[in-house]
Amino acid sequence: MSMTDPIADFLTRIRNGQAAHKPEISCMSSQLKIAIATVLRDEGYIGNFTTTSEGGKTTLTVQLKYHQGRPVIDRLERVSRPGLRSYRGKNALPKVLGGLGIAIVSTSQGVMTDRQARATGQGGEVLCVVS
Repeated sequence: MSMTDPIADFLTRIRNGQAAHKPEISCMSSQLKIAIATVLRDEGYIGNFTTTSEGGKTTLTVQLKYHQGRPVIDRLERVSRPGLRSYRGKNALPKVLGGLGIAIVSTSQGVMTDRQARATGQGGEVLCVVS
């Protein structure tokens, strides 16, 4: 069975893991998933993550974060999807909760938050929003 949107699957695994109060989740790894996990870690939404290679398959393991028994991430939503891509210029990037949340953007300079993209003058594909 082929998967049409592995990024949406990754985000859903994080949401489901936090709903079940799991300490960590794991999924198949890719460069884009690692870049998204790096942004989430740098912004404090997840703990650390590791990649392990076994038999030619690379697995990404993400440690989930909780604060006073509640998940740190309230909302994790895919914006751009294979059927409907969402590209925005630097002035049209979304502000999540008035700047309290982040939008993860894939630019020509790499994957970054909406604040970093505005600061560098980059637009790109809005992958997901996190708050």
